[in-house]
Amino acid sequence: MKLVIAIIRPFKFEEVKAVLAGLGVTGMTVTEAKSFGRQRDNTEVYRGSEYTVDFLPKLKVEFIVPDGMRDKVVNAVVQAAQTGRTGDGRVIVVPVDEIVRIRTGERAEDTL
Repeated sequence: MKLVIAIIRPFKFEEVKAVLAGLGVTGMTVTEAKSFGRQRDNTEVYRGSEYTVDFLPKLKVEFIVPDGMRDKVVNAVVQAAQTGRTGDGRVIVVPVDEIVRIRTGERAEDTL
């Protein structure tokens, strides 16, 4: 099993969620986050004053998939979240050793 972590632009979330649902991903955790990276030196104007934006709002979407779905899911997230501009985000894949559903004690892929 793999833990997939996608850091995406907030306005792309509905597209990513729809694609994942279409692939059979049944659950996810979404966290609001702020990102600092290559998009540095962006300036915005607020009430007539110009200021530099260091951190941009992002969403961190986490979900677990079986090993065989890894590439399909990663490619789908990239396509759904991509705008072509700096700051589109990242997809990170991490191996998962074990999962235990607290309520029932189920283990491994039975918990997906």
